[in-house]
Amino acid sequence: MKISEIDIYAIHLPLYEPFVISYASYDYMPSIIVKITTDTGVVGYGEGVADEHVTGESWEGTFAILKNTLAPKLIGENPLHMERIHALMDAEIYAAPTAKAALDIACYDAAGKALGVPVYDLLGGRYHEAFPITHVLSIGSPEAMADEAEERVAAGYRSMKMKVGTQVAEDVKRIEAVRARVGEDIAIRVDVNQGWKNSANTLQGLKKLEHITLDWLEQPVKADDIDGMVEVKSKSSVPLMIDEGLRGFREMREIIAKRAADKVNIKLMKCGGIYPAMKLAHMAEMAGIECQVGSMVESSIGSAAGFHVSFSKKVITSVELTGPLKFSKDVGNLQYDVPFICLNDRPGLGIDIDEATLQELTVFSEKVTG
Repeated sequence: MKISEIDIYAIHLPLYEPFVISYASYDYMPSIIVKITTDTGVVGYGEGVADEHVTGESWEGTFAILKNTLAPKLIGENPLHMERIHALMDAEIYAAPTAKAALDIACYDAAGKALGVPVYDLLGGRYHEAFPITHVLSIGSPEAMADEAEERVAAGYRSMKMKVGTQVAEDVKRIEAVRARVGEDIAIRVDVNQGWKNSANTLQGLKKLEHITLDWLEQPVKADDIDGMVEVKSKSSVPLMIDEGLRGFREMREIIAKRAADKVNIKLMKCGGIYPAMKLAHMAEMAGIECQVGSMVESSIGSAAGFHVSFSKKVITSVELTGPLKFSKDVGNLQYDVPFICLNDRPGLGIDIDEATLQELTVFSEKVTG
């Protein structure tokens, strides 16, 4: 089985409402969809959602790298040969993890379909039966965030991820408002997306939040400030998660060496896809650090890929892959049973792609052949 052609689609995924985090506000999510076709007729789909603030990649740049650099290199390659696929991509261009993730996911989808097994069976088999879904609250006024949290609890959600990262004092008010509204039985995770900038600001914020129970605090300081995370961790009892500060193996080695976090957020778009994500999970497991799989707000394709990784690993204890729930139109049909996600056992990613919707959402596209 060899890859005979690769279609690349630059699309806009429409959101029900704007998604607001510390460094950006999105009215829609720009995504790149990759479709690989093999000489045996097997088709695999992948996705890359770039974020300039996290990996330095743009939507347009990711498309160009796929079109001009990576896709031509993989024509004629066997999608089952993942070590070779990544070696070829890494030799062709440094970093560019989002572009590599799109092709990696498409290869896994095709490999699973060719072998008649779900992707998680290619990763060691299924460990988890189901994962609870965490609702993500984008930044708003304290009252608005509390209202939304209350509505989601009524719908069955048992955990909230709060996006904050503006002024520390205002963020404290947001967190207090949500906790007061939902009560003590609902888990609250706080994601600062680097917005508190340094350890001093973070420790001030945590001092004001000593009366609030939090599951964890995620990436309060700048991504490259691993020492800042170490300081916060040494002076606070609130569990810390690293997100933007973990991209690949180099950062993971430093996090492990310095014991800079209690938990790490692995994202396929940051590390280059399913294959390197599994390696990061293995590194964390050996160091006794729990993992989460998160997303860049991806469609059913990228989200399904993240879930297959999550369901296959014991060390992955939480997931935040709710992109499909935020889109008014999606290219795939990943199924949620709120407040849980329960993967099926169909081959590959286990989802169907609506080609008509894919074409409708496409802004521009390109076909690469041998």
